[in-house]
Amino acid sequence: MGRRRKFGRKLDGVLVINKPAGVTSNGILQRAKRLFFANKAGHTGALDPLATGVLPLCFGEATKFSQYLLDADKAYRSIFELGVVSDTADADGDILQETSAAQITQAAVEEAMQAFRGEIDQVPPMYSALKVNGQPLYKLARQGIEVERKARTVTIHSYELLSFEAGERAYVEVEIHCTKGTYVRSLAADLGEVLGVGARVKTLHRIQSGAFDESQALDLDELEAERGEQLAEVLDYHLQPMDAPVASLPKIDLDEDGAFYFGRGQRLMDIRVYQIGDEGDTVRVFEESGRFLGLAQITDDGCLAPKRLVV
Repeated sequence: MGRRRKFGRKLDGVLVINKPAGVTSNGILQRAKRLFFANKAGHTGALDPLATGVLPLCFGEATKFSQYLLDADKAYRSIFELGVVSDTADADGDILQETSAAQITQAAVEEAMQAFRGEIDQVPPMYSALKVNGQPLYKLARQGIEVERKARTVTIHSYELLSFEAGERAYVEVEIHCTKGTYVRSLAADLGEVLGVGARVKTLHRIQSGAFDESQALDLDELEAERGEQLAEVLDYHLQPMDAPVASLPKIDLDEDGAFYFGRGQRLMDIRVYQIGDEGDTVRVFEESGRFLGLAQITDDGCLAPKRLVV
């Protein structure tokens, strides 16, 4: 049986979308894939339906470098609602408990937040895509099944209080810079537990994902309006280069001969003449013409070993 034919254009690059609330990350991905008529695409870390903000989408060969965005630090702005607990730890879930938060002060919130800065152990929420024995936790949660989850170590680089509104349900606006795998919903629930009144996420907006921030994020509705009845190519100028997810890595330019052999998966000997990187470093590799060839690792004997090649 022949290989299934893929429909769409061979398109390489990164599209940074400002995800709206109320839709899934995969829903946004499929809309963008159709809009650009791309034959291959993937997102780089899902946002909850309630969440908004920076959602990088990789097309074509750029998907080979999506792991770097998945592993990258993230930044969020969120409003926590004190005095209410929900099963999902956010405003989309069913309310389990309500308690007056009228006695909570800004000083109490700031003091409680101190325990959640730096390296912390965090238990993932039941409503998450994390898998246990091959089954996503959220599927078990929907069946009313709760399983023990192991705490995972994450790093909260910064956790700042932006504003505080007192009341029966108090509102805490925060900005968080953290490592991958951090659940803001867990931060909210844990803060509410320390304060003794419970809490959930009311709004969540991702302001940065790896190399991309909200200043680069585009509105999908506006892109659809821009294209109208035209061919998908009219939108291509919105794409970031395929090496954008790894733009922070050092860069090496190869001459035509070096690029030829590297592109065929061969190690290049004695690259010390390039005076870049140290043993074990991963570097971006380009042909002198500007064409991106992929990633390589500098070996202990000074060679350039292909690590991830672009077709």
